[in-house]
Amino acid sequence: MTAVIWVVVVLVVLVAVGALGYLVSSQNRRRGLQERFGPEYDRTVNEHDSRKEAEEELRAREARFAKLGISPLDAESRASYAKKWNEVQERFVDAPAFAVTEADTLVTAVMAERGYPTENFDQVISDLSVEHGRTLDHYRQAHDISTRASRQQASTEELRQAMVHYRALFEELLGSSTHEALFAREAERDERAAEAEEVRGTEFDARREADLDTAPGMAGRREGELGVTPEDTASAEYEARRETEVDADRRAAADRRLADDVAEERAGYRAGDAADEADDADRAAAETAAEREARAREARAREEADR
Repeated sequence: MTAVIWVVVVLVVLVAVGALGYLVSSQNRRRGLQERFGPEYDRTVNEHDSRKEAEEELRAREARFAKLGISPLDAESRASYAKKWNEVQERFVDAPAFAVTEADTLVTAVMAERGYPTENFDQVISDLSVEHGRTLDHYRQAHDISTRASRQQASTEELRQAMVHYRALFEELLGSSTHEALFAREAERDERAAEAEEVRGTEFDARREADLDTAPGMAGRREGELGVTPEDTASAEYEARRETEVDADRRAAADRRLADDVAEERAGYRAGDAADEADDADRAAAETAAEREARAREARAREEADR
């Protein structure tokens, strides 16, 4: 075999190895973007003429994000925001549209404190996509409903969905598992309070009926036990107290519905993550097969060269 042939063989092998290395590196970079941006990767690809342009934009987002200096909230701020969210959620029962507006304001406040610019909605979406791509569509839907609500074009059910969507991003922005414990404790406390109110309401009704049937001479003793007289129980004050109890029950029911919706959304996230992991495994297997095939081609090329 002449020296020229050896040179050609070596060059072919080097080109093949280089091409394989580039292919593997390119696929690794692509997989990294898919894992980081989640559904936003596919959305961005669909919005561009080519996958290359889409991936260039996503890498540009990463570069901008790195310069923003995003920082996590401290424990005190997380606890404060979690408390404010529960207050907003309670107000949803009586004023749904106002509560959705407050939820939007609260989410924006958390963004700003962590270091996200909040002036331009499209830029906000772009910046959030780097770390919150899996919940970003929730924010889009919540923002859309909130915008229509400002024009009085959103139903109560849509407003309830907006609260669920806002909460999905809000929980991620808090940036710590402690917020889950805070929400759980708040929900448990509210449920216990609602149950206690229901028991007290039942007992109060029973005592009220007993007072109304009691002779006037018993009024003094009943007043000492209940703090009310038979005349008081028939007054507007009594009706106001009963209305408060009904509102508490409604708030508790609304909280439970929201909690169920959030749990369902989280289950969807877990299913999506499992599907992503399966796709990654398939891609890795395909890459391994490609590497084996490339090595086989190289071996055949060397054997032919040796002949």
